[in-house]
Amino acid sequence: MDSLITAAARALAAGDPLGALDRIALREDAPALALRGIAMAQLGDLVRARALVRRAARAFGPKETLARARCVVAEAEIALASRDLGWRTEALEAARITLQAQGDRVNAAHARYLQIRRLLLIGQLDEADAMLAELDPGPLPPALRATHELVISAIAIRRLQTDKARAALARAAHAAQEAGIAALTAEVQRAAEVLQAPAALLLVRGTERPLVLGEVEALLGSATLVVDACRYSVRGVGMSVSLATRPVLFTLARVLSEAWPGDVSRETLIARTFRLKLSDESHRSRLRVEIGRLRAALKPLAGVTATRSGYALESLICADLVLLMPPVEAKYAALFAYLADGESWSSSALALALGASQRSVQRALDALAAAGKVQSFGQGRARRWTTPPMPGFATTLLLPAPLPGD
Repeated sequence: MDSLITAAARALAAGDPLGALDRIALREDAPALALRGIAMAQLGDLVRARALVRRAARAFGPKETLARARCVVAEAEIALASRDLGWRTEALEAARITLQAQGDRVNAAHARYLQIRRLLLIGQLDEADAMLAELDPGPLPPALRATHELVISAIAIRRLQTDKARAALARAAHAAQEAGIAALTAEVQRAAEVLQAPAALLLVRGTERPLVLGEVEALLGSATLVVDACRYSVRGVGMSVSLATRPVLFTLARVLSEAWPGDVSRETLIARTFRLKLSDESHRSRLRVEIGRLRAALKPLAGVTATRSGYALESLICADLVLLMPPVEAKYAALFAYLADGESWSSSALALALGASQRSVQRALDALAAAGKVQSFGQGRARRWTTPPMPGFATTLLLPAPLPGD
């Protein structure tokens, strides 16, 4: 390996993509293409990065299996960062096995972390946790140890284990400082900010206030009856009733909890649950059927009583009942719901899905971006929108170690 390639590789390992490009920007040989691809990914140009890494993989000869496997790992992270969940996971596993067999344990571990982060992205926490338990971060370089701790914190955050997440982020910050990569340190700091940012809104007797993640954990661990609009469930005293697959019942529970301890008229329930402006006896009959199903579903946590004008929700386990809501304004809720799946969306696709004009959707996206709730990448027609990545998700800051050689 020549001196310029070595210097560029060291610059990338230190988180200096511009320094790497200064040395290899005009070169077209396979090692330079691979390093240029990683540099462009670290700079955020994921489309060009993927094209360069693919060119590098083709340029390496059939006998250079180690370098080709590293290219596969780099392309896998670029795909994950751009939310391309349809990327071939079998290719990543084959590359990981090749790297492990040929002694490149650092990049083999990095490939495993990519697999774990993909599982996090699609919500398979148990599988991600089991795979993470197989890895020993001790022998790894500081940057990958930081990745390991970020993944631990991500799993803990999703399971509402804030103390465990906070401890993992402290270890990640130490590892990032040891690595000396400013972008990695910033990544850990942004992950830590999740613990201090509003995670939900609490509605109690008509009064609304934001909650951070630790407060949400404490609330769900208390004896209070919680109608959880974040996870579409009703929780209390260690029990949980999921209504995620029964949207009509959850809508009824939410509307009734908003009015608690008062009642809600039948006309209001019909309008908000069935989205009908006018009601007749058939709609009232349907409402009675759904109320009966809600009573059965919520036992023994809560009950629904009939009043002179409508229905009221009552707690059977404690004196308090609260509504937990996502921290997004109601007028943006539908838009945010599409973005919250972790995929990247164009504004035109969102407009089509929402049945709204593209200009209205773009204004809403700009407002959410200004509040830090969504982010974009790309330019022009290639611009895509997504929610900010949770800790442990793929970003452009944690790409593999230099590909062409050690």
